[in-house]
Amino acid sequence: MVTEEALPTYPSGLNRLEVVRDVTGADGTAWARWIRGWSAEENRHGDVLNRYMHLSGRFAMREVERAVQRLIAAGMAVHAPASPFHGFVYVAFQERATAVAHGNTARLVGARGAGDDALARICGTVAADEKRHEAAYTRIMGKLFEADPDAAVRAMAYMMRRRIDMPTALISDGRHSDFYGRFVAIAQQAGTYTMSDYRSILEHLIRQWRVEELAAGLSGEGRRSRDYLCALPQKIQRMEEKVHDRAVKAQKKPTPIPISWIFDRPVSVVLP
Repeated sequence: MVTEEALPTYPSGLNRLEVVRDVTGADGTAWARWIRGWSAEENRHGDVLNRYMHLSGRFAMREVERAVQRLIAAGMAVHAPASPFHGFVYVAFQERATAVAHGNTARLVGARGAGDDALARICGTVAADEKRHEAAYTRIMGKLFEADPDAAVRAMAYMMRRRIDMPTALISDGRHSDFYGRFVAIAQQAGTYTMSDYRSILEHLIRQWRVEELAAGLSGEGRRSRDYLCALPQKIQRMEEKVHDRAVKAQKKPTPIPISWIFDRPVSVVLP
């Protein structure tokens, strides 16, 4: 919910991109209308999750709202040129990641014994919305691959070398400087968003944009970028295996982490 509620940051990020900018805030261009329409749909996700949390009584909403305010104030650093090639690689990846995370959450909370059918339906509906957004951005980026495959594949490699971080990378609970790391560890352990999901998303986009088939029109750097991208999923899988093996050998005990959003109830997680 915190990620969804930090919506003001995301259209600001899209408005950085060359050509896409909504100069007046009410431009009639197709790009400007798309950004505003997309933002309006995203706004509903934060609204419904926020209302669920309020009505459930299970969350310390004052702390949650503080986290939202801190995240919006901190912003989001994508660390990429303000070009549509780089920007739409990020958004296509991120929309699929968000759909996966909400879908995983829906399955987890809707599983027998979890007992929260309402939240499962909410997360399932949000995941379906995010899949439609992902489809749009994936098609947009697909057209850029058709128009300029060399620039597109180089932009994709640039983004993947720097890793696609979640929009919550600057999230803070106001107490721990490593809160994002803790947040990621909890998501990995719970199965809401994992390293395997990250790899699967990359593999999906490589297939969608037919990166392996790119040849004509590629520069030397473009060919190296293509080869890097096609080899990257296997590298990530090897990394997953190494992380797992190290964890088994180390036999680390879970660390109880108090989470302010749930009244400081501790969540036991194995930290890296």
